[in-house]
Amino acid sequence: MEMEMETKSQEEIEGKYAADISSIRAAYARISPFIHKTPVLTSESLNIMAGRNLFFKCECFQKGGAFKFRGACNAMLSLDEEQAAKGVLTHSSGNHAAALALAAKLRGVKAYIVIPKNAPKCKVENVRRYGGQIIWSEANLLSREETAAKVLQETGAVFLHPYNDGRIISGQGTISLEFLEQAPQIDTIVVPISGGGLISGIALAAKSINPSIRILGAEPKGANDAALSKSAGKIIKLHETSTIADGLRAFLGDLTWPVVRDLVDDIIVVEDKEIIAAMRLCYEVLKVAVEPSGAIGLAAVLSDTFRKNPTWNECRNVGIVVSGGNLDLGLLWNSMDN
Repeated sequence: MEMEMETKSQEEIEGKYAADISSIRAAYARISPFIHKTPVLTSESLNIMAGRNLFFKCECFQKGGAFKFRGACNAMLSLDEEQAAKGVLTHSSGNHAAALALAAKLRGVKAYIVIPKNAPKCKVENVRRYGGQIIWSEANLLSREETAAKVLQETGAVFLHPYNDGRIISGQGTISLEFLEQAPQIDTIVVPISGGGLISGIALAAKSINPSIRILGAEPKGANDAALSKSAGKIIKLHETSTIADGLRAFLGDLTWPVVRDLVDDIIVVEDKEIIAAMRLCYEVLKVAVEPSGAIGLAAVLSDTFRKNPTWNECRNVGIVVSGGNLDLGLLWNSMDN
């Protein structure tokens, strides 16, 4: 029966989006020798708080400290020798930058990384640690794109978008393959949403395996463009964003939006204070250090928006993707020295 469900769903999805279950399975075969199969953790204390069973897929333990390595690795390994010889290029303020630098290092390829000047220090240091060549831009998307275009012209490197790329989406979708094998009872997956690469891959894979599974996005109120887009039925971009979750400030792309529009059941919007409270629970109860963007899934499940909505009463076994563990602890260490 499971195979029949998967085949039917695969036929419905195949060729409609930038990725599908076939490309995701191919990505998993390609990247498996290089990635960590991240653990799934549980906590009875958090189950009681949530009033349901929670399963945490800890991508904070992935190489590079985030799920981004899956997509970057798949994209990097998908290049032919001629393409790889020219190097790779991206623009990113966060975990994709480090992930691509690491993936390029593993293949022996040069990585040009355009980073805005306001990027978190710990994420910049990760890029340096993995040997990426940093090119600075101003702290806005236009400057990032213009700087990347200039580097592209100068180097001829292959540009790999942080999320709006079928190879990236396919790589991120490998999370579902592991998650549903490790915790097959899951009926709902809560996923951070920003540019949409992660949730697109997860939704495409999960709904191909189990068409009845629910996929919910988690988004900060200060960067709620995805929720607005779902309501409007078209991509909405904000004039500015304001949130502690620095990894969730991007906007949906033309490849990720159709998946979000069609396969994501709803988006839960939470306040920054709820994200901070969830981070603390991750530290104190789950014993896992996560960045704000990584804790938002727990914040969403514990929010009144989710708990008091009768639509989600049947969500009894909830998977939460804990997406990143790269924290800038400099302020904490400095405070200890004073």
